[in-house]
Amino acid sequence: MRKLSLTVNGKTIDPIDVPETMMMQDFLYEYLNLTGSRMGCGQGICHACTVIVDGDDGAMREMRTCITGAHWFAGKKVRTVEGHATRDASGAITALSPVQQAFIEHFSFQCGYCTPGFVTGATVLMDELKRKPVRRADLEQTISEALEKHICRCTGYVRYFEAVRDVILKTPGLVKA
Repeated sequence: MRKLSLTVNGKTIDPIDVPETMMMQDFLYEYLNLTGSRMGCGQGICHACTVIVDGDDGAMREMRTCITGAHWFAGKKVRTVEGHATRDASGAITALSPVQQAFIEHFSFQCGYCTPGFVTGATVLMDELKRKPVRRADLEQTISEALEKHICRCTGYVRYFEAVRDVILKTPGLVKA
């Protein structure tokens, strides 16, 4: 056991004893009751388990939780899929994130198991495009490259792609002429 402190979805997690070998996926489930990030392959291949780690520079990055130990996240700011939506003081959802809303509008899921990973990947992509907009002619390729590591076993990826393209095109400043 070793003490672990971090921030998850804006909430500071005080030092708690966590087994040295525990994966972050298990920590989220067992200690925080956050079950949105899914255990898909358990080998870091499918990316259903990804969360966002907010860097000190403000940039977001995806991190797989099924192959990364919980203690790697010590002192970091982590956002699970449960942390994407806006909530009121009681914890009730008041608004979905733009990516979540686009996924619903495009019905971009079938069984929904991989959806949290795709939402995370699309959110990180949008953050990257805020920093470095892409030319419109390169948008489809950029989306494909960003989401190609996410595996869905149910759909043909078309609806995911359409939802991400739609939300990017509707968000000012992400695409240049």
